[in-house]
Amino acid sequence: MGKFVYPARLEPGDAPGVTVVTFPDIPEAITEGATISEARAMAADALGLALLAYVRDGRPLPRPSPRGRLEAVSVEPDIAAKLALIAAFNDAEISRRELARRLGKDEKEIRRMLDPMYPTKLAPLSAALAELGQRLVVTVERIPGHAAA
Repeated sequence: MGKFVYPARLEPGDAPGVTVVTFPDIPEAITEGATISEARAMAADALGLALLAYVRDGRPLPRPSPRGRLEAVSVEPDIAAKLALIAAFNDAEISRRELARRLGKDEKEIRRMLDPMYPTKLAPLSAALAELGQRLVVTVERIPGHAAA
């Protein structure tokens, strides 16, 4: 799985102006925002945390269902890179020590990089992915319904 984009349902909340966001494929990811923009930002955070918790708990990531009329929400780039690195490392069937040797790093650094709950910057994640035969690609897309500045 190379993209971490899931369909989200944005619905009015109980309070005026509040938008609630839920994910049919990730029931643990529920959030809300005082505005649509805030709800979208909170949705990306909630989705990322839920997916990291899946990995931490040793559960497979759910495959995204077809989007249909729902809005596509993607995790933040650093979370996507972290999830991709963990998947690539598991597929590579090498030890943390071997990855550390290949990258010229201490094994403790690799342990932190592979810890789903430990924040890691994009550059080391990208380097580790490259060592495992993967390339980190970042794209920019227009946000649906967002007026250009």
